[in-house]
Amino acid sequence: MLSPAPRPPAPLPQQVLGAQLVVEALEAAGSEYIFGYPGGAIMPVYDALTGSSLKHILVRHEQAAALAADAYARVTGQAGVCLATSGPGATNLITGIANAFMDSVPMVAITGQVPTTLMGTDAFQEIDTFGLMMPIVKHSFLVRDPADIPHVFAEAFRIATMGRPGPVLIDLPKNVTNGFATRAELPVHQPKAIAFDSDAVAAADALIAAAVKPLLYVGGGVAMARAEDALRRFVARTAIPSVATLKGLGSIPTDDPTFIGMLGMHGSRAANIAVEECDLLICIGARFDDRATGKLASFAPNAKVIHLDADPSEIGKLRRAEVGFAGDIVAALDGFSAQPHVGDWLAHCQGRKRLWAPRYDAPGQGIYAPALLKTLADKAGDGAIFTCDVGLHQMWVAQHCRFSRPQAHLTSGGLGTMGYGVPAGIGALLAEPDATVITVSGDGSFMMNIQELATLRRYRLPLKIVLIDNSQLGMVRQWQELFFEENFSEIDLSDNPAFSEVAHAFGIEAFTIDCRDEVAGGIARLLGTGGPILMHVRIDPRENVWPLVPPNSPNVEMLEKRW
Repeated sequence: MLSPAPRPPAPLPQQVLGAQLVVEALEAAGSEYIFGYPGGAIMPVYDALTGSSLKHILVRHEQAAALAADAYARVTGQAGVCLATSGPGATNLITGIANAFMDSVPMVAITGQVPTTLMGTDAFQEIDTFGLMMPIVKHSFLVRDPADIPHVFAEAFRIATMGRPGPVLIDLPKNVTNGFATRAELPVHQPKAIAFDSDAVAAADALIAAAVKPLLYVGGGVAMARAEDALRRFVARTAIPSVATLKGLGSIPTDDPTFIGMLGMHGSRAANIAVEECDLLICIGARFDDRATGKLASFAPNAKVIHLDADPSEIGKLRRAEVGFAGDIVAALDGFSAQPHVGDWLAHCQGRKRLWAPRYDAPGQGIYAPALLKTLADKAGDGAIFTCDVGLHQMWVAQHCRFSRPQAHLTSGGLGTMGYGVPAGIGALLAEPDATVITVSGDGSFMMNIQELATLRRYRLPLKIVLIDNSQLGMVRQWQELFFEENFSEIDLSDNPAFSEVAHAFGIEAFTIDCRDEVAGGIARLLGTGGPILMHVRIDPRENVWPLVPPNSPNVEMLEKRW
């Protein structure tokens, strides 16, 4: 009997640089765009980017990298990726990462770090990034072995997108990205299907069937879960009226007959009164945030609550729910079968909506920002995406623009980050290159990330910027007027630069309007221009946003101005 021939020795494993494994891990995760700014500790990764399929967007400040990645994620539903070097590069990412954390946006943030042999020695550009980021991320990784890179990246993307989305940090010491390791196959994670308790479904159905005045309270979690289609199916079956938070706008089209309006501090009277009167509140992907509820003890005082959320910790956190569902919002909505009789209640809510509809006939010849924004949204159409900064203009956009999908309204809801608008516009344009993307900013917010005009110019991104300039920090001024006895402290921005000239210096087309007769022509020029453009709009610095619910007050105690 012949003995089998000896098998040839196995080939030696292929050794690759840790930095190359980083690039391959990002490609394996399906990343297309990454937003960043290079520096010493992250240089091995930048070296490995050359020749990869990844498209790196060089911003002019690390904060903008995180904010652009945030917007890219909101539009695509995929985790946005940003990267920066150690020390100041990492700390400059913090605001953008916190913004994603507060608004539950999937993100993978990559930072360089000094070599492990220097960690803890106060080395040049060393900072405890892992410790600094801990309160504002879902999870942090400090990689100490290049062999761990593929597994860590796969885990980071899984954690960022599963359940309630959020940011994940990967801190990479320079000797790890400069070290060698062997490629390894990664385990494939299969998401587990969640079966809802049939008793809970029956209990929710019983509450819905028995309700005379049910109301949907729609939050940003609907968009994060890509559950808007399921929500619209539920509304089509039941005709239950709805209100939305700032982040929930667009989950049900704002011109849908069942949609009553935004609730909360700057919500509509019709929406806040509907919450006051309802007998069943179905909260979907919202967290009973104080800006939405006002004085929590007085919020929906007559209502039982059904709460659906991806995060089980939100159920019952601030408001007890008679029935709670933690997990897949789509499965929960499609699981309900009750058919309530809500015709009279819906007609009542619609009547209130018509009665208290916004007015646009402001006196004078100055530009009335709500009227301008309503006209702009109507002209731009349903395909447009609005990104906002933070301030009076942010609330005017929410109140007066139309949104047919939640991805059409990108705003910093939880953190309230001034400077979000332009970087978010960059991220949105890369996510949907064919969309009309409009950034609405204020003069205070615009100055926070004005350097990103250079990024627009470099990549020829046709962002349309509407800069509403009242030469003040308008929302602070309004609060000082109403609640600090008109003691106007440090809100004067009358020494702003000539914004059109600044834009021109960056190579951006720009023009200024300051009277009502110029609005129509200005909007036509803005929408008709193929490249990046800025429309600088001067308004009356005394203009405020209405309605407003004073702090610690019930939402029904709104302050309103009528002319």
